[in-house]
Amino acid sequence: MTDGNIVFAEYGKTAKLLHGNSILDAAKKVDIEISAVCGGHGLCGKCRVVVKEGSQNLEPVSHLETMSLSREELAAGYRLACSTLLNHEGTIVVEVPPESRVEQQRLLVAGIETPVSRHPSIKKLLIHLSKSSIENVKSDAEILLEGLSNQGQPTARIGYDALIRLPTALREGDWSVTVALRDDREIIGVQPGDTTNASYGLAVDVGSTKVAAYLLDLNEGKVVATASTPNPQIPYGEDIISRVLYASMSEKNLKQLQGVIIASINKLLLDTCKSAGVNVSEVYDAVLVGNTVMHHIFLGINPRFVALSPYPPAISSSVSVRAKDIGLRINPAANVYVPPNVAGFVGADAVADVLATELYKSKQLSIMIDVGTNTEIVLGNDQRTISCSAASGPAFEGAHIEFGMRAEPGAIENVYIDPSNLEPGFKTVGDARPRGICGSGIVDAVAAMLKSGIINNFGLINTKLNSRRIQKEVDRVPQYVLSYKEENDVQHDIAVTQLDVQEIQLAKAAIYSGAAILMKHLHVEPREIQKVFLAGAFGTYVDPQSAVIIGMYPDVPLERVQFVGNAAGSGARMALLSREVRDNSAMIAHRIGYVELAADPSFQREFTEALQLPHKDLKRFPTVAQLIKRRE
Repeated sequence: MTDGNIVFAEYGKTAKLLHGNSILDAAKKVDIEISAVCGGHGLCGKCRVVVKEGSQNLEPVSHLETMSLSREELAAGYRLACSTLLNHEGTIVVEVPPESRVEQQRLLVAGIETPVSRHPSIKKLLIHLSKSSIENVKSDAEILLEGLSNQGQPTARIGYDALIRLPTALREGDWSVTVALRDDREIIGVQPGDTTNASYGLAVDVGSTKVAAYLLDLNEGKVVATASTPNPQIPYGEDIISRVLYASMSEKNLKQLQGVIIASINKLLLDTCKSAGVNVSEVYDAVLVGNTVMHHIFLGINPRFVALSPYPPAISSSVSVRAKDIGLRINPAANVYVPPNVAGFVGADAVADVLATELYKSKQLSIMIDVGTNTEIVLGNDQRTISCSAASGPAFEGAHIEFGMRAEPGAIENVYIDPSNLEPGFKTVGDARPRGICGSGIVDAVAAMLKSGIINNFGLINTKLNSRRIQKEVDRVPQYVLSYKEENDVQHDIAVTQLDVQEIQLAKAAIYSGAAILMKHLHVEPREIQKVFLAGAFGTYVDPQSAVIIGMYPDVPLERVQFVGNAAGSGARMALLSREVRDNSAMIAHRIGYVELAADPSFQREFTEALQLPHKDLKRFPTVAQLIKRRE
């Protein structure tokens, strides 16, 4: 038998491969996980790899590969790992792109790690002091300030919380105390003895659907614990506008929304501190990001006017508020810093996204898409940056989908359909028995239905096809069955209905039309975009190829896509560790232009045309147009 060597360069691994075996076989031998939802039968199109060298040693491109890869991708060396077989002896060098790496998507859920020069707002110093004497009586405060001055740290004042603890701390520490300084100007804490090794901060991302908290060691600049929870405001409104309406009805409602979110953050604080073995009093600083409505509700500001033309935020600059004044149970003298907003529907979380991706200082034209019920889109480079907000709704979270659910065990997260018999295959979260469909699964399903001809460009299910999976009228609505009740844990069929497809069309049209209008404002075409940053939990897990197939993202080569996970949380952590980052956030927010989609004269046309799959104008999606043509 002929042997070959397959080199996975980015992993630093080499595998032996026998004649007739596939690249996917080789990857498994050296414990490299490549996504292959269909089990390696060439049907899902997700095990994409790039052959960098040695293509002459492989068998020619198969028919199955031409169904999933465009001519441009094939010309660039893209192959399906399961269908690419060794034909001749030799060495093959293969690259596994991000969208095919199972482990990369898992790791990036926490968010991209962008290095910063550590310069936190909080500094702790050990000070050895001399007692006051009968011959030279000085106040405790004078002695402390002199001691700090002798160490080159003159400070403006002693905060009240530090002052009331000062006399006891000095004597319990035998006149050696640890001082917590904020911005080198204010003493916010005094503790007996040496506690310089205990200095922590909390970064929080308040999303519309999820709240994530990160406890950081400010001395080391490292995350020591994380925790997350669904946003407790969801029962009061699934989307931003419904929460604005609820908060606007009365002061009591506003306080209720503020109270539940602060209680949720306090619970995450306790969970992270318990996990790391940290006392909450040692948490001296906090940074919180969120969209403009979440920002306002957290601060107790009525968001009513954000939802009314011309959609102004109450404040666009950064805010710093004492933790105890807002009910956050970290050190009572600590401050909570909230970065600036850009506009009514592009908030501090988008600024954090831009900080984390460093889009604002790159010469490459880049687009950042943070998908959620409210999707922020930022397009630009170091010369000019503009943004918008797309009301994509909760469909990508599984809401308004007949059998939708969150990405929990049993949720169908990946789907493929065999075009020869229209039978589906899928993967569930945790490989559990099916219970429903999450956001990434519904996008995959709609893309697969389009590729296989089950739905047409208008999103209509073709009920004339000869397939037991296509049920013509269930409650007067056609549907395509993914899992029969005998195969799952919910005792009923799990299907994609005609109404589900329409929900996805509305959501994806909102995102694409927002991106299209930003591109129009900068006079650029999709091919000019060099980097696509996909942010948020949904942006991390959705297959970008499926998203492009349905027309949710611009038709950009997938090698330009970078998953950045919870980039908003990453930006919050950066601001917690660096004063310079906080200064940059103000500069970034000022530089980012804002486009109000509803006021753009071309929005309605763009949105209407984007409702079709992938788009009314197929010239905008040449890659997808090829795939659909091959199917026909």
